[in-house]
Amino acid sequence: MNQYLSELNKLPSKKIESQLRKYATDNKVPIVSESGLFYLLLLIQLLDAKNILEIGTAIAYSTIQMALLRPDILIDTIEKSEEMAKIARDNIKNAKVERQITLIQADALDYNEQDLKENYDLIFIDAAKAQYINFFEKYEKRLRKGGIIVSDNLLFHGLLTTKEKIDSRNLRALIRKIRDYNDWLSKNKKYDTQFLEIGDGMAVSLKK
Repeated sequence: MNQYLSELNKLPSKKIESQLRKYATDNKVPIVSESGLFYLLLLIQLLDAKNILEIGTAIAYSTIQMALLRPDILIDTIEKSEEMAKIARDNIKNAKVERQITLIQADALDYNEQDLKENYDLIFIDAAKAQYINFFEKYEKRLRKGGIIVSDNLLFHGLLTTKEKIDSRNLRALIRKIRDYNDWLSKNKKYDTQFLEIGDGMAVSLKK
């Protein structure tokens, strides 16, 4: 995003937001960008979303920011890593939003989605990039009509559009997976999707 516009769009500084972002930077934990978070929070307010499902909790950075918007927002969030889930629980408790957040420590691909709500207003996907199609197909059934699915990191640090040679076979395979997801999502007739150059690339998909 243009640097000038990025400065204008800066989130109001909160102590918990600054602490979590610093922890993520120091420990190399991937979290949503500031501009991506700003846009996500704006979508929640415009949609008046109250029930949210998040795939990929990490340290609960975005989870906490969403909960802090309003006390009537309820979030179910799924995290595969036991270590990350423990850190996330501590952060949620420190932020005093544990009443609003249900953290599920499980592999989202194995978890029984029937145990979740059936009427989420918004689903935020920010987990293993190679599994985005599987996450989308598994959990879209829990999204209400008119709800939205937000997918993050769809430019993958600019590597999807770079002309430079990528030597790593694993990285090339991951880039193909993300490109396949973008193509699949753009052709999905059940959703109206917009791809946005926000943060590391976002897609917003509206369920028809």
